[in-house]
Amino acid sequence: MGIGGIPLGSCVYDLLLFYHGEKQEGHGGPQESERMLIAGELTEQIIGLAIEVHRNTGRGLLESAYEQCLCHELRQAGIACERQVLVPVMYKGMAIGDGFRADIVVAGEVILEIKAVAAILPAHEAQLHTYLSMSGLHVGLILNFNARRLTDGIRRYVL
Repeated sequence: MGIGGIPLGSCVYDLLLFYHGEKQEGHGGPQESERMLIAGELTEQIIGLAIEVHRNTGRGLLESAYEQCLCHELRQAGIACERQVLVPVMYKGMAIGDGFRADIVVAGEVILEIKAVAAILPAHEAQLHTYLSMSGLHVGLILNFNARRLTDGIRRYVL
């Protein structure tokens, strides 16, 4: 059993299985596999802490409130995080200005996009994909705190 009642076969563990061990075509091999395993463990911790926030706050708050609460939980757990991180637009290998603010960057490894919406839309998914591409990070989570059960409002992306 995973954190917050999430079974081992869901959300996070497919990342661990996909990147475990062997060099894969198009990937950076053993070093990248190790980094992705660490990111998988980190996303597991993040999801557990997000579930804790959701249990204590419920639905109906602004995204910024969930962002603050989750950062508090992350710091209490000894996990480094930054809010509203500026990431430049990268165009043909050059930074050409401020492109966006990532809601939360955890341990310099995972981008969190915090939502409090009726449903996660394709535009939200495209937004996170772009954020990952521009930032050079490989793992991101959309966390929709407006879901009845937070586990229903989680989307994980790996580039």
